[in-house]
Amino acid sequence: MSREERYARGLEVMRRIDTGEVREAVTSVADVSPELAHQIIAWAYGEMLARPVLAPRDRQLVTLGMLAALGGCEPQLELHVGASLNAGLSPEEVVEALLQSAVYCGMPRALNAAAVARKVFAARGIAAPDPAC
Repeated sequence: MSREERYARGLEVMRRIDTGEVREAVTSVADVSPELAHQIIAWAYGEMLARPVLAPRDRQLVTLGMLAALGGCEPQLELHVGASLNAGLSPEEVVEALLQSAVYCGMPRALNAAAVARKVFAARGIAAPDPAC
């Protein structure tokens, strides 16, 4: 597959889960590093996120866990909480994934991730999930 074809496929995958936030983030880096912006679309979306084995919602679950564990990735986590909702995860599933991260990466990282989720939910007018469990 050519560079242009990977880029086009990346744009198509991005359109399925993005409401504009990811495109804005890519655009904001393009003036500093056009190649980084290209690789985000062509490689991350056109290659990795386009792979058929995991469904987009499952890939987003993995991404939430990774970004929560890394810490310091709150802007990217914010984008992916939104993308997770767009990919079909419920707010309860997002919160549960972030809760699970506390076991493996610690309470401070999980708290930071939950604060990011709260921000995304509020921006979308989504009520906090019921903590019935």
